[in-house]
Amino acid sequence: MLGSARMILTPDELRSLVELTHQSPHTLLGMHPLGEQSGIVVRALLPDATKVEIQPVHEKNKPKFELKRIPNTDVFEGETKLAKSVYAYDLVVTDKAGKNRRTRDAYSFLPTLGEADLFLFGKGDERKIYDKLGAQLRTIDGVHGTSFAVWAPNAQRISVVGDFNGWDGRFHPMRLLGASGVWEIFIPGVGQGAHYKFEIRDAHGHVKLNTDPFGFFFEVAPKQAAIVWDTKKFKWTDEAWLERRTQRDALHSPMSVYEIHLGSWQKKNATESWSYRELATPLVGYMKRMGFTHVEFLPPAEHAFYPSWGYQVTGFYAPTSRFGTPDDFQFLVNALHEAGIGVIVDWVPAHFPRDEWALAKFDGTALFEHEDPRKGAHQDWGTLIFNFGRNEVSNFLVANALYWCERFHIDGLRVDAVASMLYLDYSRKEGEWVPNQYGGRENLEAIEFLKKFNYITHTEFPGVMTIAEESTAWPQVTRPPYVGGLGFSFKWNMGWMHDTLGYFKREPVHRKYHQNDLTFAMLYHHNENFCLPLSHDEVVHGKGSLITRMPGDDWQKFANLRTLLAYQWLFPGKKLLFMGGEFGQVKEWNENAQLDWWLLDAGPFHRGLQKFVEDLNRLYKNSPGLWQADHEHAGFQWIDCNDRENSVLSFLRQTADGKNHTVVILNLTPVPRPNYRVGVPCGGKWKEVFNSDAAIYGGSNAGNCGGVTADNYACHGQSHSAPFNLPPLSVTVFQTE
Repeated sequence: MLGSARMILTPDELRSLVELTHQSPHTLLGMHPLGEQSGIVVRALLPDATKVEIQPVHEKNKPKFELKRIPNTDVFEGETKLAKSVYAYDLVVTDKAGKNRRTRDAYSFLPTLGEADLFLFGKGDERKIYDKLGAQLRTIDGVHGTSFAVWAPNAQRISVVGDFNGWDGRFHPMRLLGASGVWEIFIPGVGQGAHYKFEIRDAHGHVKLNTDPFGFFFEVAPKQAAIVWDTKKFKWTDEAWLERRTQRDALHSPMSVYEIHLGSWQKKNATESWSYRELATPLVGYMKRMGFTHVEFLPPAEHAFYPSWGYQVTGFYAPTSRFGTPDDFQFLVNALHEAGIGVIVDWVPAHFPRDEWALAKFDGTALFEHEDPRKGAHQDWGTLIFNFGRNEVSNFLVANALYWCERFHIDGLRVDAVASMLYLDYSRKEGEWVPNQYGGRENLEAIEFLKKFNYITHTEFPGVMTIAEESTAWPQVTRPPYVGGLGFSFKWNMGWMHDTLGYFKREPVHRKYHQNDLTFAMLYHHNENFCLPLSHDEVVHGKGSLITRMPGDDWQKFANLRTLLAYQWLFPGKKLLFMGGEFGQVKEWNENAQLDWWLLDAGPFHRGLQKFVEDLNRLYKNSPGLWQADHEHAGFQWIDCNDRENSVLSFLRQTADGKNHTVVILNLTPVPRPNYRVGVPCGGKWKEVFNSDAAIYGGSNAGNCGGVTADNYACHGQSHSAPFNLPPLSVTVFQTE
């Protein structure tokens, strides 16, 4: 009935199993028919076994029998004539320590990816490839386990190693699925929480350990193992938010964004940050109190190097484990949504670090990157640039954007370093870059990738925003691809940021010579849909915090900063402010320390500034004229931008229908200007609805006693005008009653 005297394997086949060089071990291992008259054969590669038996699972009339070790190998083999076709069976293994275990054979299962999956991935159009590659918890034929799949077309062999097989690559070598470059195996009994890596014999024959490019959860750095995790099981309660989001027109809605770094907003102590769950209550409370509409997290994806702030990603599909599990991050997003607060994350498709245990030289070749360093190496950050023209790489990134939207309900993706993607000669000297096929400097592959990413993200998830950090004059960044644009919802206005900060750092006596710095942005404002950022990049690397960049004594510094923030909030465009700026953080941002919240008790200026931003957000959200026509010509009009001698600016904000008037007047010197006449669009009472010089904010409390009355005296091209008292270094805001 059972025979193993003859070896059915050829010597070459046996050698390929023993030396782990066979690229389709499932064709040799597991159960196979020997022909209708000959029965079946079973083989297993079990380095720790001393005895192996076959036990049928469902059909009790099927034979059970023992496998015999092929001499001088870890391969066990047995055959029987009592069965003519394959059947479900368990391996009953006695290991070298005398312990028994029973498990279904990993080599008895069909591939978990079909031809359509592999075709679409190779074409670059499998939008849910994250449901196919990586580690997927599955139940197959009633057996619970995890399927593993990884793309590495130039590898000679890949095994899954983990805490379930002693990190031994001999237990679970994977099979290569045709010409797709995808390797796959289903391992019974592996459940959530299992740690794993891929042991890769690369294109050059070198064996190395790599983490999973599609890993959903990772060990806390500096450890590198991926962790099997189900990111679909969280019970969301934000359905109402998501429904409202699909109906929301971001261009014509208020948007003030609070940008934070998860590890340093607040901390438990000097060395320990809040977890995602612990952060939820204080962050939600603070966001609601301060009135911001959205929070933006610096990149939450896994990154081994903490001082990179998340911009050197090693796990694109995993929230960093420093602050908890993927479920914990989902809990935080859900809590923010329930409180009516949107969530934006920084997303980094421009580059990745050189760590060879992550994406770099993944299968021994330039797989995710370019082989030529003139195209594949980033000069500024020492990182590698994605090969956007490779279908599988484009698929990896586009699906990653969709993954964050689907699994974590993200409302916006702020795309980092877009300029570095668009230009082949970005930060490169002559001879250090390769022109495109037309001899130009444009990265045509990256352009097509960005168009595809934006189109698919917006169509798959209506209401989700995409925001470009793009620092050049590249045209039509926020115009649809069908008219030649890149398709982003918004673009950071880096020019406005640079010019405005440059102006405000000047001593007021010199500002009259630089008034164009504040007015220039309107010359190009309608070319794009802009967001006005005062981001983390402006408070690091020796630039100083916002408050320390303001001139004058403490009173003037805070008056200047209040004026700067009011100008940002009242100027056309959406708003973004990095944490700490709202209360005048003095020190530069340090990712290893929490913000200096103690400053709020150190004197009136810091708490006054915080109250100022709170009230500014309230004014902004309650005044449709300040946001409804941000990107339309009707929404903004200079009243007078030419009084350089007095450094006074005035402008009108209103809705697209010419209603909801708001008059904004900036006095940009510490000189009070009483009875300063400004034109307004209509007569009657104009209520002073906001004054940055109010005593509650730390100001001198000068103002207009609640408002002014406009008379029938034309001025500044307006039909009416009124005399206003302009406090020193202030912004005053007026609306009709």
